[in-house]
Amino acid sequence: MSARLCPPYGITATNVVKRSSAGMIRTSRTLSSLSSVPSSSIPIYRTLEGYREWRRKAHDEKKSVGFVATMGALHDGHLSLVKKSLEANDHTVLSIFVNPAQFAPHEDLTTYPRTLPRDLELLESMSMSVPGSGDAGPAIRKPSAVFLPTVSQMYPSGISQDTAAQKGTFVEVKGYGHQMEGKTRPAFFRGVATVVTKLFNAIEPTRTYFGQKDIQQALLLRRMTRDLLMSHPSPENLHIVPTARDKSGLALSSRNAYLTAYEREHIAPALNRALHYAHGMWSSSAPKAEILKYAAMVVAEAAKHATEKVDVRLDYIEFNDPETFEPLPDDATQSSWQAGDHGRPVILSGAMWLGKTRLIDNLVLGDARRLGVMIDKVAEPNLYNL
Repeated sequence: MSARLCPPYGITATNVVKRSSAGMIRTSRTLSSLSSVPSSSIPIYRTLEGYREWRRKAHDEKKSVGFVATMGALHDGHLSLVKKSLEANDHTVLSIFVNPAQFAPHEDLTTYPRTLPRDLELLESMSMSVPGSGDAGPAIRKPSAVFLPTVSQMYPSGISQDTAAQKGTFVEVKGYGHQMEGKTRPAFFRGVATVVTKLFNAIEPTRTYFGQKDIQQALLLRRMTRDLLMSHPSPENLHIVPTARDKSGLALSSRNAYLTAYEREHIAPALNRALHYAHGMWSSSAPKAEILKYAAMVVAEAAKHATEKVDVRLDYIEFNDPETFEPLPDDATQSSWQAGDHGRPVILSGAMWLGKTRLIDNLVLGDARRLGVMIDKVAEPNLYNL
């Protein structure tokens, strides 16, 4: 089976990441044969010109296009987004691009998992039967295309991980990127908003899908689509899919590959347990400050009782307003929040370090459907003992 690539692909360019003394990410273009791109039955587009030719055809045929943006290293969480897209769209496009702009200089850009051959195999294995139109029988949908751009295509002016050295056009959603995850990663959402704007301009999706694990990111991007008057996708067509988890409750993440088997099974799930413990106390109308103290103890206890040497550091656990991302007051309770008559749920989120791996997770307390999360029912509190 040969790779299907859009013309003019007599040759392809393999990009080797290099960093200058100023932190600028550059790519040296090494010409290679088509074998440098893994074989796939799914068309792979490495240039905007090639993809846009395909997109024009889909537009002319009045076909809807669903879009899933990824950095690769696919897991069941990504695949759940693809499934949602297959259900609702004639075509599904997935991008794979490790975005330098969302990594700080000290973060893991060079070591981030890159598993393109396996990613393509997973996508090839996916299919979904959907009802046909009129008298036609069921139709089988599969992923339609993969957009695999180079760094130089996405950042024609070059890209530095040092924001002070960056040149060119960047997108920043002011007032919404410094809370929650932004408190620890201050340049993260600037990099995300920039690359996603570029991808939306390139892909022109009818609908797009993001995971609840990155709830702040998804809500910030929805606000961005509204503020920038985007129509591909429109704000209401940016969908949030519930977090995929393993049997221990650990949120699936590409960075879980950094964990040892012991860390993954016995220590990493403590963050999710802490959030559920906090949820239980919130449901009992305990004040926020007290809840956070006891939730932190859940993580500390997991480290204390570890039978192998582990390095565990809680970054934060916090209750935030999903509209402003601001933390709730320390004396806030479920009763006082509901008495505010705003009807909004609450985001309960957390992050912890396990060695050099940073894990994040969140729960939406209240009706997550009000935030556009694609669920069938509201989850009940799940109580955990210390």
